[in-house]
Amino acid sequence: MNKSTSPALFAENDSLQLFKRLIKEKADELRQKFDPHSSVAELLKEKSDFIDEILSCSWRHFLAGHAEKLSLLAVGGYGRRELFPYSDIDIVILLDSADTSVYEEALANFFTFLWDIGLKPGQSVRTIKECVETAKADQTIMTSLMEVRLITGSMALFEDLKQQITPDKIWPSDQFFAAKMQEQAQRYAKFHDTAYNLEPNIKEGPGGLRDRQVIAWVFKRHYNSSTLKELIKYGFLPESEYLELVAAVEVLWRIRYALHLLTNRCEDRLIFDYQRHLAQQFGFSAGSYQYNEDVEQFMQFYFTTVLGLERLNEMLLQLFNERFICGEIACKQIPINDKFAAINGYLEAVDDYVFERQPVALLEVFLILQQNSALKGVRATTIRLIRKSLHLIDDSFRQNKVANRLFLEIFRQPRGITTQLRRMNRYGVLAAYLPSFANIVARMQYDLFHIYTVDEHAIFVIRNLRRFSLPKHSDELPLCNDIFFLIQKPEILYIAALFHDIAKGRHGDHSVIGEDIARNFCLQHDLSSHDTKLITWLVRNHLMMSMTAQRKDISDPDIIHEFARKVGSIEYLNYLYLLTVADIRATNPELWNSWKDSLLKELYAVTYSALHKGLQNPVALSDRLQESKKEAKDELIKFGLSEAAIDDTWQLVSDDYFLRYSTDEIAWHTIAIASSRETDLPLVLLRPQTQRGSAEIFVYTRNEGSIFSLCTATLDQLGLTILDAKIMTTVDNYVLNSFQVLEQSGEPINELYREVHICRALRNNLLHRKVKERRNIHRQSRQAKHFPIPTSIQFHADPLNRNTILELVTTDHAGLLSKIGRAFIKQNVNLHSAKITTIGSRAEDMFYITDQQLEPIADAGRQEQIREEIMTMLDAGG
Repeated sequence: MNKSTSPALFAENDSLQLFKRLIKEKADELRQKFDPHSSVAELLKEKSDFIDEILSCSWRHFLAGHAEKLSLLAVGGYGRRELFPYSDIDIVILLDSADTSVYEEALANFFTFLWDIGLKPGQSVRTIKECVETAKADQTIMTSLMEVRLITGSMALFEDLKQQITPDKIWPSDQFFAAKMQEQAQRYAKFHDTAYNLEPNIKEGPGGLRDRQVIAWVFKRHYNSSTLKELIKYGFLPESEYLELVAAVEVLWRIRYALHLLTNRCEDRLIFDYQRHLAQQFGFSAGSYQYNEDVEQFMQFYFTTVLGLERLNEMLLQLFNERFICGEIACKQIPINDKFAAINGYLEAVDDYVFERQPVALLEVFLILQQNSALKGVRATTIRLIRKSLHLIDDSFRQNKVANRLFLEIFRQPRGITTQLRRMNRYGVLAAYLPSFANIVARMQYDLFHIYTVDEHAIFVIRNLRRFSLPKHSDELPLCNDIFFLIQKPEILYIAALFHDIAKGRHGDHSVIGEDIARNFCLQHDLSSHDTKLITWLVRNHLMMSMTAQRKDISDPDIIHEFARKVGSIEYLNYLYLLTVADIRATNPELWNSWKDSLLKELYAVTYSALHKGLQNPVALSDRLQESKKEAKDELIKFGLSEAAIDDTWQLVSDDYFLRYSTDEIAWHTIAIASSRETDLPLVLLRPQTQRGSAEIFVYTRNEGSIFSLCTATLDQLGLTILDAKIMTTVDNYVLNSFQVLEQSGEPINELYREVHICRALRNNLLHRKVKERRNIHRQSRQAKHFPIPTSIQFHADPLNRNTILELVTTDHAGLLSKIGRAFIKQNVNLHSAKITTIGSRAEDMFYITDQQLEPIADAGRQEQIREEIMTMLDAGG
């Protein structure tokens, strides 16, 4: 017993403060000892031993004569003597009988004291019988008790408990193994079955510390082993892989320890807020943060570590399954061909020299798995052999036509493509076969909307494309399923998806560089001229459809004609549409919403129509104008408006209005304006669900300059995301502003009181010409604070010379659009429409502007003045 924690401390008047000071001094001492480049194993034990002393001392003081009748036990991580700075301290009080009346007050005082000195233990008080019953009912409690350790008290009681929870009495090792496998599958599913989330959970995520613990629990349950080093003794791992396992755990321990010290709490999420600080702490400092080199290298170090741990977890659990569950039957070989056999449902090389004799078998492995649905995976010994044989995949191998055909064949199979690509990536085969792919393995993307590493994102895109082919997923995106069945060669889509971001991280346009890499692949693999052109075109243009839909006015026939001209054919349109949808949904599932869905569907439909009619026969502007007016007028007459009332309302708006708004929008606006009086202005209306899945807010009032700025500031303050804005001015100087909006969550507005509140707040602010100062519920993401996006302002000429297009890229934040509106007013700029694209925390907005004479702003000097005004507004932060 350390003198500093002896029972004599309780004789002091300020014993509570003395214990608090001791705990703080120990925490400070351990903080000083921590070195991110050295093992923390001894620090974990030292913390555990110190807490043992505090608890033992307190136990004897409060329990007095009863101290040796009961047992004070450590469980969980504390039981393993793995206490991180802010780990939970889990204890069990083991009673000798269910009657606690004798000890009740003493235990209450003991627990109160522990809380008062700041330990906050996770505590339970049970008899042996109660421990056994709860463990029978819940394998997590059984798991916790497996790591039980006596701190102080009755050794006999403790030994009795251990005898009652052995595998021959409860939770035999086979049942325990099955329960742990189910638990791990559920845990992996929570993280989308990938360790490559850009903000990973270092403890619970795939490849995290929990994976190592699962190995230890299952192994200990079967062999009653006290150390994982016995994995070598029982033939599960060679010493080299055991050392790899220990090294991986050590790395994660060091990162977790640093995380706790950095955040001063039990934090296991490696979120953006902490990554740069940890990168520097672990020696990954960069001279410049322009490309986030320091964080990127640190996170690649982390991902490489968890990849190894995940692979070892896969191998060991498979071997445990053979040994614990299947026994002798597991080792019976079922021949597959001259190179492979099936053992217990896993593919096994027939000997250790298969890959040396026939290197192309390194690809054949994955094709066999696709073609044999009964196979569950690759046997652990063969995974080990594949890893040892990766050096055989050299330039000669990559140019081998048999290998080329095998690789393509994997993409042509009706099942298992995503699963096998992920497995090929995990074993290192994909990076070995495609050196360009090696460049994106575990590579971060700091654009604030991709949530996976580049390699994992590419595989998720392929997974999404595969879902379009499966009837069971047809209710998700029916149009995509319908179009997929028009695709003659799905493998073209999958290959384009694999290569679409393969040049990320290289200096230059990744689409252009990726096109060259894809072309070389196609030539090497003897793809036809048609397929090569299509794949390379898709890689080069994979962003074109989303950019057009989200940043251009797709109600403009000239925009559609230009887009259709670039696409060129319905075949190319089908491929591009499917790749675009799959790509957006694979960046971050939360970014996909009904607005993006409807925009892309609309662009697909109008482009399909244009291509079907022929690019040499574009719809004449006058024809479209007459068609729009006729459809709207027919609709309005059905609603009971007279032709005279319609014509009277329309006489003051320009023809452009009828080209930029849909029939249902024109009808809605016309009814509202025709039935309003001057005293009703400003008129503010809201339709909660439009054809595009968003809500539309319509404002009609006298033109007093700052309408756009007031509207956007109000909607932003109300926590709405503005997706699109159209601004029209009538001949008699009234404005029609319409905004397409969603809740910040991406959901439609679906509550009546919310609709009423929005309209009332907006009308009130327009009446009083100001936005009240109140808490803005627009939330800026944590990520944006740590990885701000440099502001870029560019001017583009409108092909029809009607407007100047101002393109703004910056970090999205509260009041952004309002600031832009105020800058336009100060510079006497007329705003006609805006396309608002917010991807994560990246704002990519297009503003269609003219001068006061409605002429484009082509003068470079004027453009520079406008740019400076906007920059001043953004820098002012108000």
